[in-house]
Amino acid sequence: MMNNNINSPEQRSTNKLKYDALVIGGGIAGQEASLNLANNGFKVLMVEKDLSIGGKMIQLSKVFPTLDCSACIATPKISETARNPNITIMTYSEVEDIKRDGNGLKAMIIEKPRYVKADLCTGCPICEEKCPVVVEDEYNYGLAGRKAAFIPFDLASPRIAAIDIENCTLCGACERACPPNAIDFSMEKKEFDLSVKSVIIATGFELFPAEKKKEYGFGKFKNVIHSMQMDRLLAPTRPFNNVLRPSDGRMPDNIAYVLCTGSRDLSVGNPICSQICCMYSIKQAQLLLGALPMTDVTIYYIDIRAFGKGFDEFYEQGKSMGVEFIKGKIAKIEEKENGNLTLKYEDFENGGKTVEADHDLVVLSVGVLPNKDVSGFFKSEPLALDIHQYVKQEDELLSPAKTSIEGVFVAGTSSGPMDIPDSILSAGAASAEAAAFIRGLK
Repeated sequence: MMNNNINSPEQRSTNKLKYDALVIGGGIAGQEASLNLANNGFKVLMVEKDLSIGGKMIQLSKVFPTLDCSACIATPKISETARNPNITIMTYSEVEDIKRDGNGLKAMIIEKPRYVKADLCTGCPICEEKCPVVVEDEYNYGLAGRKAAFIPFDLASPRIAAIDIENCTLCGACERACPPNAIDFSMEKKEFDLSVKSVIIATGFELFPAEKKKEYGFGKFKNVIHSMQMDRLLAPTRPFNNVLRPSDGRMPDNIAYVLCTGSRDLSVGNPICSQICCMYSIKQAQLLLGALPMTDVTIYYIDIRAFGKGFDEFYEQGKSMGVEFIKGKIAKIEEKENGNLTLKYEDFENGGKTVEADHDLVVLSVGVLPNKDVSGFFKSEPLALDIHQYVKQEDELLSPAKTSIEGVFVAGTSSGPMDIPDSILSAGAASAEAAAFIRGLK
């Protein structure tokens, strides 16, 4: 397999690099944009801040409305990106600054230390097995644990171990056990100067922090989880064999979904619709009815926004399967002694009266927020953001990928909430704009 990682010896010899395009973000939009450019002969550097490319899509169970396996779509795309000879990948790296340089752009990239030599690591789990420290696994959103010496997840690309230095006790167990002697605690961050002709921003979105809705008890009540945690419980690579309540490990009998958690809500500063929450909640409800046939699933909603192709049919399918939909606004969630939860809500269909309902597991359908990293990429020529702090599209209809900076384009949810197919279409537009711009340079 061709090594397209920047840590390979032949590419590590110089810290001054030249590429046709810099793609910031290794999610589905960043991969699509990179592949489009690479397949047209352009040299691309992809920079991803996490330890692996794949983004949030690789964490999902299935995609709506087709219920296709998410990993079955994402994994071949990841492999294709990693193998493409025109794409170089820098993981665990961040963009420090991008500035104008004649007709092109200059960027400074900071590569953080893994404390594992990438060119020696074979991706075996021995360091992970020997490490005595267990911490929360961020890939599974705290539902399971991982070691301080760890491989990010089974499908990680590149499959290279890393040391969580903040939680590492420096006991040396991993270092002594590593067959190729890849552990190196003396590693430091590296700086790379980059010359590029174009930049595509594909940094994706951030999840709304559910703890901001204090009345819902996330982080306080163990059986209140958010939707990405539920997707991990439903995924083929899930941490447990089935969907289990965090408080006592039993299978839930009565599950509630609270839609618009952190969306369409001025009280938390996010007045817009996140576009994906209704459909992913219905997707999860259908999967739950398959995984736990005796379980009741109730979705509390303000409005069901089924605007895409096949979305309304998907909604009707959920109803026909037995998912209960209640039009109401959740005011408060309270916990009982046995860990069950009482939802107090305003029932819109019955004159707005206050009603209480008991459930043993509550899923908060959290919305999406803009990735704030974008604002720090351009220090000398600030990138224009819209009123919601997403990257501003200069012309949403004619040139949706163009930004306020010449030669800089935007793809995917960096410009606003959208689902996976729309993110891929957006990446296609960004790569086409970037290709035309590069060809137009003298």
